[in-house]
This record gives sequence, structure tokens and C-alpha cells, in this order.
Amino acid sequence: MLLAAALPATALAQQTAPPNADASDFARLEAAQNAANAKPGPRTVPGRRIPVPETVSPEFQAAIAAPYRTPAWNADPGSAAEWKALVAKLAAQTAAPLPALRERLGVVSTPEVIGGVKAWIIAPKEVPERNRHRLLVHIHGGGYVYNPGEAGTLEAVLMAAFGGFTVISFDYRMPPDAPYPSAMDDAMAVWKAALALQPAENMAVFGTSTGGGMTLALMLRARREGVPLPAAIAPGTPWSDLTETGDSYKANEWLDNVLVSYDGYLTRAATLYAAGHDLRDPQLSPIYGDLRGLPPTILTTGTRDLFLSNTVRTHRKLRQAGVEASLQVFEGMSHAQYLFNPDAPETREAFAEIAGFLDKHLGIAAKKP
Repeated sequence: MLLAAALPATALAQQTAPPNADASDFARLEAAQNAANAKPGPRTVPGRRIPVPETVSPEFQAAIAAPYRTPAWNADPGSAAEWKALVAKLAAQTAAPLPALRERLGVVSTPEVIGGVKAWIIAPKEVPERNRHRLLVHIHGGGYVYNPGEAGTLEAVLMAAFGGFTVISFDYRMPPDAPYPSAMDDAMAVWKAALALQPAENMAVFGTSTGGGMTLALMLRARREGVPLPAAIAPGTPWSDLTETGDSYKANEWLDNVLVSYDGYLTRAATLYAAGHDLRDPQLSPIYGDLRGLPPTILTTGTRDLFLSNTVRTHRKLRQAGVEASLQVFEGMSHAQYLFNPDAPETREAFAEIAGFLDKHLGIAAKKP
């Protein structure tokens, strides 16, 4: 994903200015809304102009005020070749600032092949003693189509920098060439290989959006295959349901300035990835799986996130299944915006919360010979 650029102060001021409305305007609106909502059924709301909240940092206000990211949110390539061209273009834009970001944050990235899958070992230049024998596996986001290659490592860089962990971030196969189950096969191969590097009780799996959904699906698959589970997981705003199910798909439609609407590229990406499989298959939409016995989980979302309901529903289902689950919801945040600006206080707070949760659950002892 691209790091958000700050908007000029004048543009921000224009967007935060409250709409002008006097008492008579409100009285007419009140009457119209009472009439429109006098019977049970879908809620009808007036056209709204939502100001940028003043309850977040200036850095985060800029991200909230930013315009929609086109063509990322509404992409509709007409062929496999067009998909590949768009994905490559966006990936190049996302990867370009990463070397400078790693240097600034004191992080080193080393290319590897793990479990037969192209990957990177990303770690702080000085790993804290407490984390010397800990290892995280990162699954990148991007709707199963975006962020191939190094572009998918941004979140891993932030986790290494702000959490002090060593992270494996891998380049799973994606459509149009490799639809489901290729991505999950790669995730499973990497997880099995990681188990040879550190004990499961010292490890966690994390990822945002698609990465969050795949994290949950990987837990279900590992449990089914009798493979050890990690000590904890951190699915950020997980795409845990590929169908348009959940209140925020409509409540936050057009308000989330990252995903914007399910009827954009999300619908097309889900269809492309599923390749004819039932979208409610728990390996595609883990919200429909049996979540009992999953590791302690921390979930992250925001009040404007199109996937707010995905995250909340996952949290409630984990709790109902007896799983320890923590939910952090950030003011004004659209989808995955805690990844956009490493200097925003909210970004550092989000990763501090995740790192603290992982520190609570991960072991520290070296792997036994």
C-alpha cells in the first residue's frame, strides 16, 4: 500500500469545515427523516457531508481527508494482461519508498526462499534480547491481487521496527495466474518451514485485510492437518467474509476512502481468487469456520473501515468460541490506514498494542536441539 501524503492545510480546512445549517433547515430535515423512517425496515439517511474528525492527530487527519485512491479501489481490468499491468504498476509505486523507510527505521530485509516460496527475512538491526528466539510470519494484504514481491513487505517492516521482532514476509501466488488454493498452499508451506526455525510457542502469524483473512484460514487449515498453531495471531481488519455480509459494508460505503465500496474491485477480486469455489467456504471466508481452539487473537480496525463489521463479527465469533480476543478500534480510520504513515501516532499506537499482545503470549526460550 502507498504511504499517505499530507494534504495542504487549506484543503484540510475546507473538508473539516462544518456544513451551514440553521434551525429551520434542521426542522425540515427532522420531519422528512421521521416520515422516511416511520416504519420498520431499512434505514433511510439524508445525503451527508462528513467532516474530518479533530479527535485524531494532524498526521492522521491528512490520511482521513485524502481522496479516493484510483484506480486501486475501483479497478476493472478487462483481461489477465490488464490485471497484471495494473498490479505491476501499483506494486512499483508501493515498493519504491521501502528501502529509504527501512533505513530510517533501522530495519534490514534479506531475500530468502522458505518452504519453496520467495520470502524476505525482515528484522531490526538490533533485535531485543527478549525477542531473539521469537519469529513472526507475515501475510500481506491486497485483495488477493495487489502487492506482489517487495511491495507486500511494508507491514512487516513496520512490525520489525515498532515491535522489535524478526519477521518472515512471503510472496504467495495470486490470480489471475494462480487462484485459490495457491495462496493458501504457499502460506501453509511457509508456516511448516517456519516451525523448523523456532518452536510454535515462540511464534505468531499476522497480516492485514487479505492477510488477516488468510491468517485465520491458515489456523483452520493447520488445525485440520494436525500442524502446530502459533502462540498468538494478529489479523488486522481481516477480509474474513468474501461475501457482502455485515452492516459496515453499507454503513461505511463511500465513507471509507481506501476500499470505498464492495462493488469496486473487491467483488471482482473475490470472484477472480475463488475461481468458482463457494465464497462461504471457510478457507475463503473463515468467519464461517469453527474457530474453537484458535490462538489468542488481537484484531485492529477503525470507525470508517468498510471491514469494520468483518472485524467485529470475527471478534464476537472468537469470543463465543472461547478464544481470548482483543479488539482495537481507531477513531476515523478507514481500511488499514494504520499502515499508511509510519510517523502518525495512531500507527505507532496500533503496532505497540499488537506488539504488547504478542509479547504477553509468545515464549522466549531457544528451540531445543
